[in-house]
Amino acid sequence: MNTVRRAIWHEPRPADAPAVGRLDWLLAGVFAAATLVEGIVRPGLAWRPLVTVLALALVPALLCRRDRPLLAALVGWGVAGLLSALQLAVHAGDLGLYSMMADLILLYSLVRWGSGREIVLGTAFVVVVVVLGMYASSAGWADLFGGSVLLLLIVALAAVFRYRADLWQRQQREIRNQERVALARELHDTVAHHVSAIAVQAQAGGVVAGIQPEKAVEVLAAIESEASRTLAEMRSMVRVLREEEAVAYSPQPGVADLPALSRADATPAVEVSLNGPLTRLAGPVDAALYRLAQEALTNAVRHARGATRVVIDVRREGEVVRLRVSDDGHTEPGPAPEPGFGLLGMTERAQLLGGSLRAGPAPEGGWLVEAVLPAEAPA
Repeated sequence: MNTVRRAIWHEPRPADAPAVGRLDWLLAGVFAAATLVEGIVRPGLAWRPLVTVLALALVPALLCRRDRPLLAALVGWGVAGLLSALQLAVHAGDLGLYSMMADLILLYSLVRWGSGREIVLGTAFVVVVVVLGMYASSAGWADLFGGSVLLLLIVALAAVFRYRADLWQRQQREIRNQERVALARELHDTVAHHVSAIAVQAQAGGVVAGIQPEKAVEVLAAIESEASRTLAEMRSMVRVLREEEAVAYSPQPGVADLPALSRADATPAVEVSLNGPLTRLAGPVDAALYRLAQEALTNAVRHARGATRVVIDVRREGEVVRLRVSDDGHTEPGPAPEPGFGLLGMTERAQLLGGSLRAGPAPEGGWLVEAVLPAEAPA
């Protein structure tokens, strides 16, 4: 109980309380007009000028009810309490205006946008004012019950809307977190692949420059091309993050783009084999297969010792698609090393689509990455 009490008391004010808008000005204007009209034409109203002026004090309270909900509630309900005290002290007639029902809006705003501490203090003050008003008007049990139910309904309504807004904000934060994870995975896959290709070309260029200087120009051109593609893809991702309006998205690469990864005039040589009907895969599965193959190839180029050949094999097997990326490098005996960010990202990508991924030494030697994904992405 103490934990719950501390949580309510120190609960921060929601961050979704907007500033004074047109609706607030319209509400305040309608209230002021209704108060003036009622103060002029209502028969039997005691102390008409004073009651009307005091009621108009709710106009600034209605304008600041979102930004300062406790102050607005204290002002609005304080006016109601003052009128009840005057009625009780001088035994005057009816000192209340029907337009003072706007206090219910201030109570709603207190629970909807106030902090935990403000809700406790403001609600206690409202209860005191309501009890004083009931006593001053000699209300019966029926009025007491009806008024209490009305106040509880207002509080419950505000609590429900506050909870829904908080739930929506938490869902938005979760969506943003998932987008950040996906972006980090895409950046790692894209940048790591291109940078690895640049590193391989640079190493080859160091050897070629001493033996065949005329081919060094070709190596430098390949490095420039890879660097330009890397920079273009990174700029595209950053532009998506910075621009709120729609941008022209290029289609994500898929299985049909895997043959572009093959190369026969490099070490290690890369072979790509596509088998089965692979043209009608779900979009997320198609893109995931390309990214998984790209990342596995990047790891093979960077980490496989003495590898001369990397094979990328994709084949359709009924309702699933199997991807195998293997190399003929040398593996050291002993336990497998801890997976890095690349392998963790690949595993997450496969699991998000309802598939699986395993990586480790192949039975025939070298390293094997094998992923099995459903041909149709899960809902």
